[in-house]
Amino acid sequence: MERLQKVIAQAGIASRRKAEQLILDGVVEVNGEVVRELGTKVSNKDKVAVNGVEIVKEEFVYYLLYKPTGYLSTVEDDRGRKTVLDLMPQVEERIFPVGRLDYDTSGLLLMTNDGDFSYLLTHPKYEVPKTYFARVRGIPRREDLKKLARGVELEDGKTAPAYVKTRSVDKERQRAIVEITIHEGRNRQVRRMFDHIGYPVDKLKRERFGMLDLIGMNAGDYRPLTIHEVKQLRVLAERGQLK
Repeated sequence: MERLQKVIAQAGIASRRKAEQLILDGVVEVNGEVVRELGTKVSNKDKVAVNGVEIVKEEFVYYLLYKPTGYLSTVEDDRGRKTVLDLMPQVEERIFPVGRLDYDTSGLLLMTNDGDFSYLLTHPKYEVPKTYFARVRGIPRREDLKKLARGVELEDGKTAPAYVKTRSVDKERQRAIVEITIHEGRNRQVRRMFDHIGYPVDKLKRERFGMLDLIGMNAGDYRPLTIHEVKQLRVLAERGQLK
């Protein structure tokens, strides 16, 4: 017996947290009956349907995508804007993004149909590091960057400590490239952190996710993860939980 939300996630319908919301929204049925209880457990003999369609468990797939700017990190958009799925038309499985990158942010984005894997890599308690390069307006002072390193108070709470380092400085244009590594994934978090210390972000790119990077890839490229890389990410997340 397994929890209903886990079964939905394993079928590639959505991440586990999204699956929980589907249950609460009343669009999940077990053996023809609507179920709204998150603690519900089902067996292999039970028939589970989402939005009236019975789910079938797919083989898990894992991809690394170099997301360009101008694409939404979602599977569909009611306004007809381009999504990351438009970059991967050859993939037959019903994949979804692991976390998200903003419309105007580029870089490394993982795609999968494994809801548990997505949960493991996006929940803050697992502390999987994500590294960004931010081009900011102004040249940040060392004491301001130390504030980011210690954590700053945003409207949705204090951020966890971060690794921050200035990579380059353009004194003539009053711009700087700053590397920042975080393990949280709040909405527009990096941009809000730099806004907080007075250095707005002009351009943002995620360079690394865990031990993965974009070396040898161009914007719009994607590739499957190796079995070893998937295992490495799981180990990395589990170690983070034990800190």
